[in-house]
Amino acid sequence: MKEKTYKVLIIDDHPIIADAYKSAFEFISLEKPTTKFEISIATNCDDAIEIIENSSKNTGIDIVFLDISLPPSTDGVYLSGEDLGVRINQLLPKCKIIVATTFNDNYRIQVILKNVNPDGFLIKNDINKEELVFSIKTVLDGSPYYSKSVLELFRKQASIDYKLDKIDRQLLYEMSIGTKMKELPKIIPMSLAGLEKRKKQLKTLFKVKENDDRELILKAKEKGFI
Repeated sequence: MKEKTYKVLIIDDHPIIADAYKSAFEFISLEKPTTKFEISIATNCDDAIEIIENSSKNTGIDIVFLDISLPPSTDGVYLSGEDLGVRINQLLPKCKIIVATTFNDNYRIQVILKNVNPDGFLIKNDINKEELVFSIKTVLDGSPYYSKSVLELFRKQASIDYKLDKIDRQLLYEMSIGTKMKELPKIIPMSLAGLEKRKKQLKTLFKVKENDDRELILKAKEKGFI
């Protein structure tokens, strides 16, 4: 039987978790010697985007394990793994993405599903060796895979829909690191009046008092948007 080699990128800022993903791929190779994996690991947005951009010009990537809770890139373009997922879809449309995250909030998961549209979605608390192996096999066979917590959240889906775009998330991020509103038009391509309006809309969305910026940041962090 002909040997098949898949190019894999694991993006996670916890080396132990990244090694667990790598071990799952190695286990599949032992089970099926004709299936091989060339594995790269990135522990931050900067290294990940470099591999993604270089691969898009050369050999491509077949499958990515993507953590969402990553620190922003040094240039502030990629605020989390979610932005990397969007970029992967743009540069490597045939690449299969498996999101693995600690977020278990239905609203946050819905946003990730909409923006990244992953082929697999795992909640890290669900993960064990058997689930990792099965999720990889399922996705490589062309079927989507969702862990039990994701499926349960689908069943409990609330009617509220958090529709935050990149500017909303960048605004929340800059507020969380202490950037003053008057400085934001130099960072985000929008007028101060427009940004103030966005902030007001976000407070309404998160049910926060109009003068309470701290509560807005806490609520956004709780929902996984920062």
